[in-house]
Order: sequence, then C-alpha cells, then structure tokens
Amino acid sequence: MVTSRKIATASAGIIGALFLAGTVYADEPRILKELSPDGGSACFGRVYDASHLKAHPHQKVARIFFYHGRDPVSRPSEDPYNGVGSAGYNGFMATTVRGAPKPEWVGGWCNASEEGGDKSSIHCGMECDRTMAELSLDATGRLKVDAFDRDIYLDIGAEDELGRVEYEQQALGTDDNGFLLERRPVADCEAEFARIDPVNPALGDPLRVRLKPDQPFCFGRDYSAEHLASHPDQLTQAIRVFRSKTELASFAAKGTISDWPNGADLVVAITSRKGAAKATQTYSCQGEADQWRCAAITAANGASCDLSEKEIYLRRGAGGTMMLANPNESLPLTDLCQASGETKSDDRVFRLEAMPQSACAQ
Repeated sequence: MVTSRKIATASAGIIGALFLAGTVYADEPRILKELSPDGGSACFGRVYDASHLKAHPHQKVARIFFYHGRDPVSRPSEDPYNGVGSAGYNGFMATTVRGAPKPEWVGGWCNASEEGGDKSSIHCGMECDRTMAELSLDATGRLKVDAFDRDIYLDIGAEDELGRVEYEQQALGTDDNGFLLERRPVADCEAEFARIDPVNPALGDPLRVRLKPDQPFCFGRDYSAEHLASHPDQLTQAIRVFRSKTELASFAAKGTISDWPNGADLVVAITSRKGAAKATQTYSCQGEADQWRCAAITAANGASCDLSEKEIYLRRGAGGTMMLANPNESLPLTDLCQASGETKSDDRVFRLEAMPQSACAQ
C-alpha cells in the first residue's frame, strides 16, 4: 500500500502495515492555471450513490477526491511542519472503496502536457516513474480522471507477488477509471483527506509536544511473573526507553528546535528473562505522520553492518502512555548485525508507562 508507516493494532495486537517513507519538505507547490485560474488551491470530487454503484458492479471506488495545492495529508502531529507541501507534490488523490472506513491516497507532481500542443491535458506522475492519472477538464469544468491504474495503491509487481485471487481483492475494480469529478470548495477536500488519519483526542498531545527537546524522559515497564507465564515467547522481562544528559547534549549539538523530533537520540534498555541479561541500544529518530521512526545507530561490540532497517516506532498511547513497536528484530535482545527479518518472538509491541528518570539510570 502507498500509505504511511504505522504501529497498527491488528487482531493479535501486534504490528500491522508499515507505510510511506519519511516526509520530505520542499518549495511551494506549483499551481496550474488550468486547474486553478485564481492561483489558489483547487478541489474536485464525487460521491457515488447506491444506484450508480449497483449499475457498475465492477467499480469499487465509492468516493474520489482530487486536491491541487499544498499537502492536505501531513499534519503537525509528529512531523515537523513548515507549512509547505511534501516532496513538492501538487496533486493528491483520495479514494474510498465500497465498505472501507477511510480513504487511501497518493500524491504526485502534476504538469500541463506539451505533447501535441494540447495544454488542456495534465499528467500527474508519481515516484518510480509511475502515473497517478491523466487529467483534463470538460466543457462544463468537470475534471476527468483517466489512466488510473488498478494497482495504484500496490507495490510494483504486486500482481505476480500476490497471485490472481489476492490481487483482485486488493486492486481497484476493472471499472475504476474515467471518473468525472465536480469542482468543490477546498474545505470539502480538506475534510476528505482528514479522514485518512483522524486525530484521536483521547490520546492527548503528540509525543513531539509532550516530550521536550531539552528535557530528559523515561518510559518503561517491568513485567510480572504472571504476565511472562502467559507469554512464554516474550523475551523481555523489563524495558526502558529514555533520553538522558548524553542524548540531550547530542541534540543540542546537532539538532534544530524547529525540526524536533528529527535528530533526537534515545536509548532502549532491555533486561532479558534469560539469565536477567541486560543490553542497550541507541536510536536516532525522525517524526513521521503520527509516530517517531527510530533507526539503530552504532551496533554493539563494534560490529559493522547496515542498520538502516533496524528500526523501532514510537506512538503516543492513551492515558499518557507510549507505544513502542519492534517489527524487524531491532531491539537489543540479540546482536543486531546477526538478526534479520521480522521479529519472531512476542516482543513486538510494548505499552510503556512514564517513570521517574532514576528508573532509567544506567
């Protein structure tokens, strides 16, 4: 899926889908006069009624919106936000298939086509040389969306990797193309894209607000004998996630307050139930959507390996807690340079409580 990386609450309570690589900010998006004569943002959309969908059984898309302007998806949660679009994108498409609770979306670069001198045609490209859509306006000002691929939300080569049955379930329908969208108020698109990642007031302030760049913190959990007995595949007996004077000094030397939490270092300390062995690992974090994505730095024992995929993810939890996800064997339970692939033990998601700094003293 072309979406953002997240800690997910799957049926087993473990990590689910991980999506959208880190957010990159660029200059003001280019506004096309073909879509927006007044130079402002533009919105087009359509919500199909039951009779239309009944008459088009091979159309999965029930709602579709196209937004031209600044990034309507990223919000100032964990992402540092400087008020401009992500990666220079100026076109964003959101579609909701029948029965889905919220939209999927893609973003790209839209430019008037120069082929054949027809400047009314607009090509919207995506990363990896993919096409998001071919756009044009009809005589009444409606936006026609063509070349909308069935696998726009899937990885390249998904049909071969997934197999025919699974591909048909995940891909869009064979009649999902040639949409005609009405011009709408910009607020309609903003509301539609807000459905993608709705704010949960029960979780309170985001981590980047709760945790200050110049203040230490300590979160952790000590698991009881009863918990460990009911989770025989969990190796973690105690866990701490913290920033101390060392990490504060590191950010003060190389970080920028406006970019917080980008560049924030933190430490994860683990006590294993196997002989009460202890291990620590330092991570460097980046804000990404509504979580922190933290990559391991400096492997233990001076080992040399690529640590770019040795990542953990932090999100705020209810009641002032912090959620830590470990999908790829990146906790210091083993030598990170020897570990590979998904975490095999029951050490994937942890709910951590705030603790006094003394609980994280090494």
